[in-house]
Formats: sequence, structure tokens, C-alpha cells
Amino acid sequence: MREWLKDKRLGAGLTQEQVAMKSGIARTTYAMYEQGERNPSVGVAVSIADVLKFKWTIFFEDKVHEVRKSEKQVI
Repeated sequence: MREWLKDKRLGAGLTQEQVAMKSGIARTTYAMYEQGERNPSVGVAVSIADVLKFKWTIFFEDKVHEVRKSEKQVI
């Protein structure tokens, strides 16, 4: 779950539908991003970040931290 994304959306006073519409994607797709079930393309990440006013690279920093955690567990 991307709790930070949900927090950004709620802080902006927007629904999932509103963020999705402003980002040019389906609400179900946005919901999957928020739930951490899918990762957006760079273009979509930029669009969502523009709507919610955050740095788009945060989407991909999540993945980097997960990979680093799993690499440390393997070692």
C-alpha cells in the first residue's frame, strides 16, 4: 500500500476519481497505484505528481527501497 499517495490525495481534498480524471487515467488504474498493486509509467507518474504537487520520482524510490531491503536480507 502506498499510504503516502493516499495521504497526498486526501490532503489535497480529492477523490480517487478526481485525481484519475485530472491525470488522464481510469479510477481503477489510479486505485491500483495507490494500493501498490501496479507501478505507473514515468508519464503517468509525472501527471499524478503534478495533480497532487509532489516529486514524481517518489513512485520509483519506493521500489528502490524494497529492492535494497530484499538484497540486505539475502546477504
